[in-house]
Amino acid sequence: MTLPSAFLDRAIAHRALHDIRDGRPENSLAAIRAAIAGGYGIEIDLQPSADGRAMVFHDDTLDRLTGATGRVADQAAATLGEIPLTGSSEGIPTLDAVLALVGGQVPLLIEIKDQDGQMGPGVGALEAATAAALAGYEGPVALMSFNPHAVAELARLMPGLPRGLTTCGFAAAHWPELTEETRARLRLIPDIDRVGASFISHHAHDLGAPRVAEVKQAGLPVLSWTIRTPAEEAAARQVADNVTFECYLP
Repeated sequence: MTLPSAFLDRAIAHRALHDIRDGRPENSLAAIRAAIAGGYGIEIDLQPSADGRAMVFHDDTLDRLTGATGRVADQAAATLGEIPLTGSSEGIPTLDAVLALVGGQVPLLIEIKDQDGQMGPGVGALEAATAAALAGYEGPVALMSFNPHAVAELARLMPGLPRGLTTCGFAAAHWPELTEETRARLRLIPDIDRVGASFISHHAHDLGAPRVAEVKQAGLPVLSWTIRTPAEEAAARQVADNVTFECYLP
């Protein structure tokens, strides 16, 4: 499955076009509306609710992004929808609500957050919830995850949608919860063929890694995250086919 050109011909707004100073928190409907208005692609993150819905939210806990505390997965979707995002009166949206709003107007890059804790095989429920929400959606969508097992499950559930691996250098300082063995393995991006990945989305500061060059030479598009200045964008585009951005307008 080839990554559609829509994911390469315009910059992608990281967690949508967010700016909390303007009442647009990350992954909010307001940020999504702004990205649509700007004609940008949209990247969003998914976490599960207690009742099996895919929620558009980055963290696995509520503390950083709302006035509430606790795990996202411990709350029902309706409850999460009533928890205002910090800087907004809007609650945490479901994937269904986001799909209804986007309606195919711009490409949507969806990251499935790891639920195993060690990038292992403890996955399935969030991927199933994502598939249920995407059933019948006709706009350009691509799926990705840091966890190769999650991407393999996405392939099983939605073989017709393009999927990729979210990748980086997996430095110990940034991934202390992972074992060194796991970090070393993921750093080599060994699962491309196994999961049928059609792209990678790689950390911008590690784009010079030899493995990234190998992936690019093999013909797979390389996206990059997270670009925060025009200078970073110019540098990233020396390697990457597209950028995922925030804090400025490309």
